Amino acid sequence: MSVQIVATEFASQPVKFTKMQGLGNDFMVIDAIHQSVQLEATKIREWSDRNFGIGFDQLLVVEKPTQDNVDFRYRIFNADGSEVQQCGNGARCFARFVYDKGLTDKTEITVETASGVIVLYIEAQGFVRVNMGLPNFEPSSLPFLAETQQEEYAINVLGETLLIGAVSMGNPHAVLPVDDVKTAPVEKFGKALESHPMFPERVNVGFAQKIDKTHIRLRVYERGAAETLACGTGACAAMVVLRQWQQVGDEVTVTLPGGDLLIQWNGEKDSPVWMSGPAVSVFEGEI
Repeated sequence: MSVQIVATEFASQPVKFTKMQGLGNDFMVIDAIHQSVQLEATKIREWSDRNFGIGFDQLLVVEKPTQDNVDFRYRIFNADGSEVQQCGNGARCFARFVYDKGLTDKTEITVETASGVIVLYIEAQGFVRVNMGLPNFEPSSLPFLAETQQEEYAINVLGETLLIGAVSMGNPHAVLPVDDVKTAPVEKFGKALESHPMFPERVNVGFAQKIDKTHIRLRVYERGAAETLACGTGACAAMVVLRQWQQVGDEVTVTLPGGDLLIQWNGEKDSPVWMSGPAVSVFEGEI
């Protein structure tokens, strides 16, 4: 299906895009190698509007690499126009996009991001496996204003003391264990934690319910996007924090509102986190 959206206020050439989703986490994906694209924050906010624009959680941009031995540069913008370092669900959609569009014939794709180089693997049945890199528990990597690195932190939020884990998966995450994700105060504490003074660059907030050693249920309040149906880096963060707390094993299914992701990590800080899940094209368009 092809959709053309005419925006009369933009005098520039129409921009071709693909709308994609990974477990309901949705994206506008642009090839900025073969077309010229201006990425002003105002324009991104207009595109992201679900009533007057295309509607998406993040904008993904494919660019030429700036490093040797890398296939592409991968840039991510939130719906509010802010640029971020990493997005796991977006990485899977990015891989499917460049492969399906014939930008590469590789099934092992090396990509540079603002947080470092990652490797994406095209698998059967529309799945993509992503080497998400090493988890970084050092507070300064998020950044998180804690004096020392700990497995668990007590933080005052709206007059209550919450116990959280904190980790960078290329972007900052706070993980809050809950008894039941269905009744977890995601909007209340998610919004307050996202902009908490101890996270000077804001933070993604995961509400994680352990089902058993191999299964976690998760809801994520994303930085700059509020709660989304799925968050790949959030699933990785929840798994590694609970793995560090010895509550789960090396391979865990993370169930988000949009579906399941398989996350693997052996608990060693010099070992990467692996994520597998779907990536689906929804429609093509111009704006």
